[in-house]
Amino acid sequence: MAKLPPFSELIAETQTSAVHLEMRDAYTPSDPAFLEWKAGGPPADEPAWRDLIRANVARGVRVRRARVVSEPLSDFIRFEYESVAGINIAGGEDVRWLPRRLASDLCLPGNDFWLFDDRLLRFGYFAGNGDFLSNELDDRPDVVKMCGAAFEAVWQRAIPHADYRPA
Repeated sequence: MAKLPPFSELIAETQTSAVHLEMRDAYTPSDPAFLEWKAGGPPADEPAWRDLIRANVARGVRVRRARVVSEPLSDFIRFEYESVAGINIAGGEDVRWLPRRLASDLCLPGNDFWLFDDRLLRFGYFAGNGDFLSNELDDRPDVVKMCGAAFEAVWQRAIPHADYRPA
């Protein structure tokens, strides 16, 4: 299998739009920032991510992130809501939340993804417990179109971060 380019290269090649759809209730449960937050520590800070997104937003790339979430929120998603979303927003991402109960009539892909310029997908694969497994690129037009439509359907219903209050 060919080695995939890192996210930083994929977004550097992006001209106008990068969207991210997240649908899991847990990611990387051994993440040190999550474990520290869970133990009562300070909010996470990821200056490298914030700066990467900020640089791409500054050159005109619109970055949007939508999260389909179960309520009440799992510990990891509460961490994302209370801590990680601030990093995303500080970088220039537009973040929205969609309670899963409001997504029942939407057709959604089986995996999280990033979609770059409506031309290239990067699917993320995770184990049942949230451990990261791998990424895969896909540029098949029908799959790109389906995932783009799924993201937009979620985006239209989702609640902006500033207005979302988890149940």
